[in-house]
Amino acid sequence: MLRILGWLFGFGMFLGLGVIGAAGYMVWNISEDLPDYSVLRDYAPPITTRVHAADGLLLAEYARERRLFQPIETIPDFVIASFIAVEDKDFYTHGGISPEGIIRAARDNVLGAIEGDDGPLVGASTITQQVAKNFLLTSDQTWDRKIREILLAFKIEDTFSKDKILELYLNEIFFGFNSYGIAAAAQNYFDKALYELTLGEAAYLAALPKGPANYHPFRHPEAAIERRNFVLQRMFEEGYISEEQRASASAESLNVVPREGGTRLYSSGYFVEEVRRELASLYGEDELYGGGLSVRTTLDPELQTYARKALMDGLIAFDQTKGFHGVVAEVDISNDWGTAVSQIEPLWDVPEWQLAVVLEMQANEALIGLRPEANVDGSVGAARDTGSLPGPEIPWVAEQLDELLDVGDVIYVMPVEGAEGVYTLKQVPEVEGALVAMDPRTGRVLAMVGGFSFAKSEFNRATQALRQPGSSFKPIVYAAALDNGYTPASVVLDAPLEIVNGDGSRWRPANYSNEFYGPQTLRRGIENSRNVMTVRLAQDIGMPMIVEYAKLFGVYDELLPVLAMALGSGETTDIRLTSAFATIANGGRRIQPTLIDRVQDRNGETIFRHDERLCDGCEATAWENQPEPLIIDNREQILDPMTAYQITSMMEGVVQRGTGTSVRSLGRPVAGKTGTTSDYKDAWFVGFTPELAVGIYVGYDTPVNMGREATGGTLAAPIFEAFMEKALAGTPPTPFAAPPGMTQVWIDPATGVRALAGQSAILEAFKPGTGPNLITSVIGVDSNAFLNLQDGNVDFNAGRGGLF
Repeated sequence: MLRILGWLFGFGMFLGLGVIGAAGYMVWNISEDLPDYSVLRDYAPPITTRVHAADGLLLAEYARERRLFQPIETIPDFVIASFIAVEDKDFYTHGGISPEGIIRAARDNVLGAIEGDDGPLVGASTITQQVAKNFLLTSDQTWDRKIREILLAFKIEDTFSKDKILELYLNEIFFGFNSYGIAAAAQNYFDKALYELTLGEAAYLAALPKGPANYHPFRHPEAAIERRNFVLQRMFEEGYISEEQRASASAESLNVVPREGGTRLYSSGYFVEEVRRELASLYGEDELYGGGLSVRTTLDPELQTYARKALMDGLIAFDQTKGFHGVVAEVDISNDWGTAVSQIEPLWDVPEWQLAVVLEMQANEALIGLRPEANVDGSVGAARDTGSLPGPEIPWVAEQLDELLDVGDVIYVMPVEGAEGVYTLKQVPEVEGALVAMDPRTGRVLAMVGGFSFAKSEFNRATQALRQPGSSFKPIVYAAALDNGYTPASVVLDAPLEIVNGDGSRWRPANYSNEFYGPQTLRRGIENSRNVMTVRLAQDIGMPMIVEYAKLFGVYDELLPVLAMALGSGETTDIRLTSAFATIANGGRRIQPTLIDRVQDRNGETIFRHDERLCDGCEATAWENQPEPLIIDNREQILDPMTAYQITSMMEGVVQRGTGTSVRSLGRPVAGKTGTTSDYKDAWFVGFTPELAVGIYVGYDTPVNMGREATGGTLAAPIFEAFMEKALAGTPPTPFAAPPGMTQVWIDPATGVRALAGQSAILEAFKPGTGPNLITSVIGVDSNAFLNLQDGNVDFNAGRGGLF
């Protein structure tokens, strides 16, 4: 018997040693193929890119994994304690693994295998092991992966401090709601920074890593509260909080308030999307959505709000002249009308309006039900508010309401000010438009609106819509002439003109009025937007020169060198045309329009800066009585500053006496030019003060005739005026300053010669060596024609030839 026992003992020892040896070999073999854990030292996870306005206001965030890296030093102690208590109570004392937990997990797994349980293995991972798994291993539930995890945990503990391990863990784990890391979770669940969290909120976040879907705040609120309270209990048991704190926090509701996505400034949708496209172009999609870029844009939120309202009001006013063009949708209200209308999504960037459904219809009044607000969990709210829609409150509609609306129709409404429960009808305009406002000295785009609603259409009409600028291109033609020997007092013939094209066809340009006005000064030509004069001028200086100037100003990359292009027949964008006018406003310096001031990488290093001007003396570390720094403007001078002032002065006349007189009400120096294209398909006004350059475009996405009254002066200019009135409120009027060396002379505006006593006169600026004479030359008049300059009456024989 003893012999048998000895044999069994020996066999057991041999078997045990064999098992130990095999296990040792297995561990050794696995350890030879471990991932390189040293990469954790250079941990650079995908981080959310954040886009800010010029004043620091957060505009948008871009991420595939919403994560904001949070250094361990900035994470509150009670937040850390909540995770330690529930995930790894011995974290600060163990060497990477918990022997007690491993024995318990091994026992449960062996018993499960004996009982035939083929489910996932029970874990006993410490925070260090979770770091090893999350960063370096897969999530496979196998013995091989578990051994690797344990071995890596030992190595990580030997290499990194406990705080570093905890920092890695808290910035990597997934919390649900597309939140990676504790900082993003605090924002996405509670719309708070970490330091703003309450004890209960921190405990709920600590409950989530075990299974975010299992503890979803809206789908499984009871389980979520139970798990949160378990975390609070563990914190109490580990001595992190008092019983009073535990009881108080446990009695709270979850208070989850999901953070809203999209832009944070509803009026900036077009601007922010243009910034996103530019960042993707500069750095690629991966860097945009994971590089943790910090982007400071040029956007002025206040001006953006003014721009949106001015454009919206202008589009709505024009659209209402076309009458009512249909309801938003039709729904069945035989059951719960609130649920029915809630299925229709409103335009999120037009919060002034509400969706409503017609409940009852009388001859000229409707009872409407307002779309209920959604609960925080996305369900339909319980409120069922109603209101009245009386016909007299909709002055732009001529018909009786029962001719336009039926029960079940979904419409937009807006409260009538001062009348509770009374609403007026609104409709999304079919006409579209754009507004760009920029600093003419730098090219910084301070406001941009690319249409009525970004939620309705993401097509940006400020940057993407190629449209004919019409007469708003004429200042470029006149600037080319002024730069090449002409003056504002030069006279050009406005009379019938016939152009023979290369194919033998004939083109006869005409003015808006279909009349001709004889010899006119360049000033009068641009003030009154004379088409025939502009064509004669382009014919005289040559289209190749105009093509070159259009390219210099950035209006076109390539312009077809035919005379019709002098009238703005080529297509360009609002932002390019506004940039050209800004170049004139700043005295002729080329500018590059930008929506981005600077971009910093995740480490705070500036990797892009728009302002490339040189600064002499800006690198000084201390003041030692040296001169103040000098900003050196190294941008290309593409237009003579004197020419820039002359064309500016002429465009001031557009506002004072010409086609843009609606802007005169601003009561300050403003220069600008209207533009109306063939068949009245596009309307423009582009103008500026010394502080601000603004371009307005109005037209349909599929160009159609808007009507003879839809001109740049009647449709676009009032939008410009409404915006500038708000944008420049409180800013003292600033006159345009003439460059040194110019001569101011009073001239007769009818003839362009020096004014005589008693004549009407206008003060004109001339370059050195130029000026008015008693006899002037007329571009496009035969040498046999006669000018009676004494009384301003002009006799002429139309033709082209000598000057006198």
